[in-house]
Parts: sequence; structure tokens; C-alpha cells
Amino acid sequence: MSKFAPTEQNFQEVIEKLNTEQKKCDAYKLVELFQKVSGEFPVVWHPGIIGFGQYRYKYESGRKGDSPLLAFAPRKAKISLYIDQDLPNREEYLNRLGKHKRAVSCVYVNKLADIDVKVLEEILVNSLKHTLTKPHNMKTTE
Repeated sequence: MSKFAPTEQNFQEVIEKLNTEQKKCDAYKLVELFQKVSGEFPVVWHPGIIGFGQYRYKYESGRKGDSPLLAFAPRKAKISLYIDQDLPNREEYLNRLGKHKRAVSCVYVNKLADIDVKVLEEILVNSLKHTLTKPHNMKTTE
């Protein structure tokens, strides 16, 4: 079994371990937003990533696996928002998002008050569409 896979852990357990009420509140708001955009129930993926929906990917190299369609990880220090690095207009979206730090496949925010949640919703909607249009990706129901 892959280390990065759905777990039996409840998403509330992940959130309730956060160190401040503000971080917990932000995480629950993100669950609502991600669920609204994806239409999927939150599932905890190892290690502590809250994912929505699932798809199977296969690269031209032959490497394959499963991943959540949309995901975030509420951490004690920052919230990690997983944004496809190949998302068209990614830079434009991120320039409008608000205060954040960028990495290859994720964006780190301190708190939701630092970003424009409407822009985040726009990113999520387009990220979901983009992920499902990649030629080797297939939505799964597992």
C-alpha cells in the first residue's frame, strides 16, 4: 500500500489537534469551501491531508497512483493549500490571492483572513476542472 493514501482517520480529529481556535475555525471553513466546490465528503489522507474526491493518475513514465482531487493540510504553523503546478493562469490567480508563500505544488497561508477566499474558490473550481482534463487522470469512487 502506498504511504500517500486515504486513512480511516476522521477529518475532525485532524482539525481538533490544531493549537488555536482560529486555526480550527479556518480549517472548518476550508472544509465547507472544498466540499462545496468538489461535491465530495472530506477524507484524511496520510499524513494529515484533508482531501476531497479521488482520482487515479498515470504519467508517461508509467508511474501511477491515487490522489485527492482537491486537498489542504491544516498545520500548526501554516495551512497548506494544494494547487496543481500546471494550472493554467496559476500565477495570475496567486497574484490575486493575498498574503501567501509559494512552493511547487502548494501554497502556504497563515490564516484565511490573509487571503481573498473568493479567489481561492475560483482557483479550486478551475483546479478541479483542470485535473480532470489531464489525459491520464481518471476520477475514481474508491
